[in-house]
Amino acid sequence: MRTLLRRLLAILFRLLTRLQVEGLENIPADGGYLLTVNHLSVLDAPLVFHLIPRPDVTALAAKKHRRNPVFRWFVNQADGIWIDRHNPDAAALRKARDLLRRGWIIGIAPEGTRSRTGALIEAKPGVAFLAAQADVPVLPAVIWGTERAWNAWLHFHRPRLGVRFGEPFRPPPVARKRREADLRRNTRLIMCRLAELLPPAYRGVYADCVNEAGNSGETVR
Repeated sequence: MRTLLRRLLAILFRLLTRLQVEGLENIPADGGYLLTVNHLSVLDAPLVFHLIPRPDVTALAAKKHRRNPVFRWFVNQADGIWIDRHNPDAAALRKARDLLRRGWIIGIAPEGTRSRTGALIEAKPGVAFLAAQADVPVLPAVIWGTERAWNAWLHFHRPRLGVRFGEPFRPPPVARKRREADLRRNTRLIMCRLAELLPPAYRGVYADCVNEAGNSGETVR
């Protein structure tokens, strides 16, 4: 079913959008990676999912989307992990950590919610916490154009969408005595990587930290 779903999505995005994809060579063939992606639309998860040619890839999804039968079906078919983003959800984070340790790619939106501005908003430290807990590298990826897709379709246009995968990297270690400060640091460094990959108009609150991206940890090759 996952293979059929990926093929169906590939056909739909090819027919209905003008899709530009860069950096597919940066997607590791195996091993556990925390896939960090900016969030603009409900289309983001299906878009990224169908581009990763691995059977062991899924993502964290907000429980509120269970109300949408189409999205609920997609998340369940992709073995997605439902998470309560308004309250601490130890069970969901534990499941994500365990899958990462088993070699899966797990997607997460560091901002925790869809950006209403169309650009990066302040991220939550959960992304750095999960990377540290699972002890896996981060695979940065960015999307642009999905926030305009529905309006374009209403006017019978094919929207231009972009996806760019960056090089995987390992954030600096988190020390127990400096846990909160180190998590804040790593969260910012992860977001700087995303800002670096995005067109300038999408960098939002992280527009000033693009030059910090090079100091965000060890690149994994």
